[in-house]
Amino acid sequence: MKIAAIDIGSNAARLLITEVKEEKKGKPEYTKLNLLRIPLRLGMDVFTKGEIGPEREKMVIDSMKVFSDLMKIYQVEHYRACATSAMRDAKNGNKIREAVKKTSGIDIEIITGDEEATLIYENHVAEGLDKDFAYLYVDVGGGSTELTFYENGKMKYEKSFNIGTIRLLNNLVTEDHWKDLKEEIRKNINSKKPIVAIGSGGNINKVFSMSKTKDGKPLFLSGLKTSYKELSALTVPERMAKHNLREDRADVLVPALEIFVKVMTWSDINKIFVPKISVADGLVHNIYDNLKKKK
Repeated sequence: MKIAAIDIGSNAARLLITEVKEEKKGKPEYTKLNLLRIPLRLGMDVFTKGEIGPEREKMVIDSMKVFSDLMKIYQVEHYRACATSAMRDAKNGNKIREAVKKTSGIDIEIITGDEEATLIYENHVAEGLDKDFAYLYVDVGGGSTELTFYENGKMKYEKSFNIGTIRLLNNLVTEDHWKDLKEEIRKNINSKKPIVAIGSGGNINKVFSMSKTKDGKPLFLSGLKTSYKELSALTVPERMAKHNLREDRADVLVPALEIFVKVMTWSDINKIFVPKISVADGLVHNIYDNLKKKK
């Protein structure tokens, strides 16, 4: 069975096409066939002007046509297309949804921050990890940060915060935003067990690959602080040259690291695992699980 997930974020849109082989020993096998990322940067318009401008609107419509064609080529049987923070906040979000449906047939759902947090949790990474720990999923996007706290096999807490890399770049995160995040963490993220973070999103994946850490091994808070300090001292072109980064990654890495460092510090978390999961991966799992329930 071929399943596609479309994640339209504040920084980029992604199409993930996955083949799911039916369960043999109780677990399905997921094989990624294609992942296409287009840096639409919708948040640059929305968080400063309140709506998606004509140029980026055209980019969304054209991108969805490409995604639709690719799904046909791969003979995708089931898909979900979800838009997050930027489309949620855009005054013309629904108008663009209708234009996309008309031109490409793709039906975009604009999901809440809590739904976004749940999709990250759908990856079920913590279920395969040591039960002697509690786990905090931290998903940092362009428009929002989602926290999901998992302990003793159960989700204990989830919340979305309007703190994201594009918002930070545009100076739209206030001291009150940070204070609210800190208070929520202090109140809700605590356990008698040691807590470990699970990081998701393109930025922490990039930091992980830049660190040359072996797969399955964690990054440490001290290392993230060092990376933040080093990258903050460089201009965007310098970061691009030194670390071979695209511009749309080089500018958001520093705000992303700031968010991860603050969340981990306020949660008293020392290490973070980066299993290369995303909203799109969670969507694929969600689609498959729902299909299985219907059978």
